[in-house]
Amino acid sequence: MFKKAIFKKTVFIETVKIYNGKIYNIEWHNRRCNHTRRAFFKNITPIQLQQEIEAPPKGLFRCRVIYAKEILSIEYIPYQAKKFRSFNIVQSNIEYNYKYANREALESLKEGCCPSKEIIIEKNGLLTDTTIANIAFYDGRGWITPTTPLLEGTMRMKLLNSGFLKQKNIKSEDIKHFLNFALMNAMIGFQIQKSITKIITKESQCL
Repeated sequence: MFKKAIFKKTVFIETVKIYNGKIYNIEWHNRRCNHTRRAFFKNITPIQLQQEIEAPPKGLFRCRVIYAKEILSIEYIPYQAKKFRSFNIVQSNIEYNYKYANREALESLKEGCCPSKEIIIEKNGLLTDTTIANIAFYDGRGWITPTTPLLEGTMRMKLLNSGFLKQKNIKSEDIKHFLNFALMNAMIGFQIQKSITKIITKESQCL
């Protein structure tokens, strides 16, 4: 039985995809989990998440692993992907280079935004991520992801490692030069959006 997590600054989360009993991209979740623990705690023993997760045999689940120096809780939540109608670019100096369990700072950037809209966070003049996913743009030859993500997502790391993605500094004014864009995270994989015109290049009120 796992003890209840207390969401302080040094409490973190891994969101792991489970489909019909299969645990996806576990190598990359282990890497990030243990990298985070080494950054905040001393004398840690590496965690192998696949040894802690009891995968449900059927269905699509979002497995939430809450941890600090040790695992605090594990939940299995049936998953249904969100669909977004459009995206606003919002400027912020937010820090989220570790996957903290407390997401209040991220969610506060979306205040006043309707559920069908998501934001793309611009920091120091460069595009980073949405609040739930890394992003990539298609330039007609290949897929480019910002060199400056808020968080190095596990799917992003995997696709960079395979050579599918290339990194580049991307400004909001560069968007017009791309043909399409995609969202990527552990649950949705690499999800190409319908049109680059879905992105709104400056803050606007949600209607």
